[in-house]
Formats: sequence, structure tokens, C-alpha cells
Amino acid sequence: MATAEISERLAAIAEELSDLAFDRLREATSSAREHGTPDPSLVAEEKRLTRARKAVEKAAALLRVPEEG
Repeated sequence: MATAEISERLAAIAEELSDLAFDRLREATSSAREHGTPDPSLVAEEKRLTRARKAVEKAAALLRVPEEG
């Protein structure tokens, strides 16, 4: 498998992580509306997913083949 293919797969995984983080943020916002404060576990999970997404995006960028020209 070529590094460009792995980079594409990592980019797709980063998008999935982004979606999951956004879902947790939405849940935390809903929790804040209901209880006055966001659920700390949801906030922590969103931060963890965001850190993972950034790491995966960095890995994808490192594997991307530079364009010639």
C-alpha cells in the first residue's frame, strides 16, 4: 500500500473523529441547557477526540506525497 493511500485513509479517519467530537460538543451543550453546566465527561471526551483528530491529520500530512512542479 502506498503512503498516499494511507494518507487518504487517515484523512477519512480524521473526518470521522471530527464528527464524533462535534457530537460530544452538541451533547455537552444540551447537558448545559438542561443542568446549567456541561457534563464534564462529555467535555473531556470532546477534547480527547479533537487531540486525536489533530494527530491523525498531522500524520496524514506527513505521508502526503508532495506535488512536483
